Amino acid sequence: MRLRIIWVLCISLLAAGSLHAATVTFSGAVNELWSNPDNWDALPGVDDKARVRSGDTPCILDYDAGIISQYVGESSDVGRLILVDGAQLAVRTWNIIGYSGGDPDNRHTIEVLGGVLNGGHPDYSQEGRFYIGRQGYGHLIIDRSGEVNMLFQELGIGNDTNGDGIVELRGGTLNLTDNGDWPLRIAYGTNAKGKLDISGGVLRQRFSDGRLTYINDYIADGLITAYDGVGTVLVETVDGQIIVKGLHPMNPMPEDGVAITPGDLELNWTVEPGTQVDVWFDTSADLSTAQLVVDRQAVTSVAVKVDPKQRYYWAVDTYAPGAEDPNYGWVFDFLVDNLPPVVRAADDVTTWLVDGSRELAISATVDDSDPTTTVWTVVSEPNEGTAVIADAAQLDTTVTLTEIGTYVLQIEASDGEYSDSDTVTINVFANSCLAAQSLPDYVPIPGDLNLDCVVDQADIDLLLEQWLNCNGLDCPEIDPVDPNLP
Repeated sequence: MRLRIIWVLCISLLAAGSLHAATVTFSGAVNELWSNPDNWDALPGVDDKARVRSGDTPCILDYDAGIISQYVGESSDVGRLILVDGAQLAVRTWNIIGYSGGDPDNRHTIEVLGGVLNGGHPDYSQEGRFYIGRQGYGHLIIDRSGEVNMLFQELGIGNDTNGDGIVELRGGTLNLTDNGDWPLRIAYGTNAKGKLDISGGVLRQRFSDGRLTYINDYIADGLITAYDGVGTVLVETVDGQIIVKGLHPMNPMPEDGVAITPGDLELNWTVEPGTQVDVWFDTSADLSTAQLVVDRQAVTSVAVKVDPKQRYYWAVDTYAPGAEDPNYGWVFDFLVDNLPPVVRAADDVTTWLVDGSRELAISATVDDSDPTTTVWTVVSEPNEGTAVIADAAQLDTTVTLTEIGTYVLQIEASDGEYSDSDTVTINVFANSCLAAQSLPDYVPIPGDLNLDCVVDQADIDLLLEQWLNCNGLDCPEIDPVDPNLP
C-alpha cells in the first residue's frame, strides 16, 4: 500500500461590502451546499458580501450563484470554499482571500476544482480586484477544469503590510488576458510574501514587454516556481499572450493535466538510466489504495487502459541505489474525454466593392478525431442582409457583400458534444485604393499627388498648376505678365 498524507486546508471567506451591502454568513448548519438557504443568514446577492464560517465543513458551490459584491476572508475564523463542475460566481468589486487572520498552516482558502470564478463582471466595468493574502494569510488553488478570470483589475499575491499569499495552479486556467494594463503583482508591501507555483495548469496573460519582464523577474527571484520548485517554469508568447506553464523533470506523458481520448495508453516518464521505480495508477487522487502497475522495475513506460469520462491519477516513485523504501513522486493527472474540435477560420480580409458588390471565398479548418458539423453565421454587418452566405453548412463557401463597412462572420464546429468557434473580419471599402490605404504597411507612391494610388496625367496636371510657385521667405516676386520671369 502506498501511503500519502492528504493535507486538508481550512478556510473562511468573508466579504467586505459597500455601504449598502449586507453581510451574510455561511454556517453549514444543514449541509455543505452554498445553494441551501438554511446554511446562510440569507443567500448572498449582487450587493452583498459573503463569508464562510463553518469550521471543518467546507462550502461547496456547484451551480451558477450569479454576482456578489465582495468576498473577503478575514479574522481567525478560516474555512474552505470549493467550486466544482457547474459552479459560476462573479465577485464584482473586492475578492480578498486573507484580509487578516490565519497562519502559515491555516489559511483562508478558495479551491476552484471546476466551474468559473470571475474577478469582476461586464456590467460593472473597471471593478473586480482579487488579492490572495492582503495583511493576512491566503491560499488560492486552481485544479482539474477550474477557471479563474480577471476581467478588469489586478491580481495580487501577498500584498500590503504582512500579506502572505500562495497560489497553486495545479490544473485548469488562470486567465489574466482581459484585465487591461494591470500586471501580475507578487509580494509587494511591507514584509509581504507571495508565491505562484504552477504544475498542471496554465497562466495566460496579455502580452507586453513590461508584463513579460515582470514574469521573468518573478521566476528569477523564486516567486514563480514549478512543481514546488523541483520543475522548470516555461514561458512563451503565442498570439499576443504570455503563456506560463510548469515542466516536471520526469517529463510525464501524457502531460500533467491534459485531456486525452479513451483506449489503450502508454504512460511514459524520464528517470536516470537503471533507476528502479514503482508506478501507481488510479481514479482517485489518494493513491494509498491505488493499483501498482510497475513494481520496482528499471523501466520508463507502462501500458494501461483508460475509460471515457474519467480522470486518472498516477505517480512514479523512485528507489535510490540500495534503498529499501522509495522516494514518493509527484501525483500527475489527466482527463479521458471526447476532445473538442479545434476550428480556425482563414485570415481576416480587406477588399472593395465592384459594381456594388463583392463575392468572397471564405474557409476554415477543423481538427477533430470525430465527425463534425459546421455552420457559418453573420455576427455583425453594416446593415441587415448585406452579407449573404451561399451555403452556411459548408466549411468552404462564399459570401456576397453589398455595402462598405466591417463584417464579422463566425464558423462553429460541433461533434455533437463539444463545439468550438472562430471568426473572420472582412473590411469592405468603396474601391481598391481606399482598401490599400487602410492597411498598416501602406506607403503612398512618390508623385501620387491626388492620393488615388496611381501616378498619371492627373498628378502631372496638379504639378504643373503649382509650377514655380514658391512659399519660402526669400521667394522672388513673380512677373504677373510672364510668370516664368522673376
